Amino acid sequence: MIKISNFSRTFGSHKGLDNVNINIKAGEMVALIGASGSGKSTLLRHIAGIMAGDKDNGRISVLGKNIQKGGKISKTVRKSRTDIGMIFQQFNLVERLSVHTNVMLGALGRLPLWRSCLGLFPNDVKELAFQSLDRVGIVEKSFNRASKISGGQQQRAAIARALVQYAKLLLADEPIASLDPESSRKVMEILADINKSDGITVLVTLHQVDYAIKYCPRTIALKDGKVVYDGDSSALTPAFLKEIYGAASEEMFASAVDNNESSSFERLKAKHELSLLAV
Repeated sequence: MIKISNFSRTFGSHKGLDNVNINIKAGEMVALIGASGSGKSTLLRHIAGIMAGDKDNGRISVLGKNIQKGGKISKTVRKSRTDIGMIFQQFNLVERLSVHTNVMLGALGRLPLWRSCLGLFPNDVKELAFQSLDRVGIVEKSFNRASKISGGQQQRAAIARALVQYAKLLLADEPIASLDPESSRKVMEILADINKSDGITVLVTLHQVDYAIKYCPRTIALKDGKVVYDGDSSALTPAFLKEIYGAASEEMFASAVDNNESSSFERLKAKHELSLLAV
């Protein structure tokens, strides 16, 4: 699904991405974690062909199609993007339009230009949008303006839009960073269900390690633009993450804590310590 080879991106004297090599198979759900500035969002934007990397031998391909190579984005990247659904932290909905219309916008890539310009959507697209909204649990908000629904509901609408797009790959960039714990859990459950039921590949950047462990079988950890771990999420013990990120690892756990719960970091630490005592 995704193949990244020897990929780097330099910003002035700073390496935003440093010789990244990643392979993700079709049907995987993978978390991309790291502290702020580690390169998570930068990598997703390069996978989508929104940004170009360094002029070297680095390459990114999706579904076997070249996205960029040697610092040049492929001329056919717009066609490749029809298979890539992007879900952003700030939702990227058109606030003045209804939720239903926003979701139908996911079909623009396969509609004739004249229909796109006039906003004339076929009946099958209208029905698919309703079905997708029902699937993410907000079909009753279909005719509300996007600006009038909650952040968690807006994020679910963004996911529904990707379903209407028929995306084969979902790139979710910090999709729960601005949401409350309950909305965060709901969004992650929806993404996990789409991955499991539809076989859609999901790559999600997360600052909250708790959610990576719970919902993503595989985690890739970045630090200073480099891959420092790629493997089972179950191996992300507090001790292991502290070895990689130092004190920042506690913040990565604590950011996902509900006000009515104790620190996730402390709970996981206690669980890990109990497992050691049982050995």
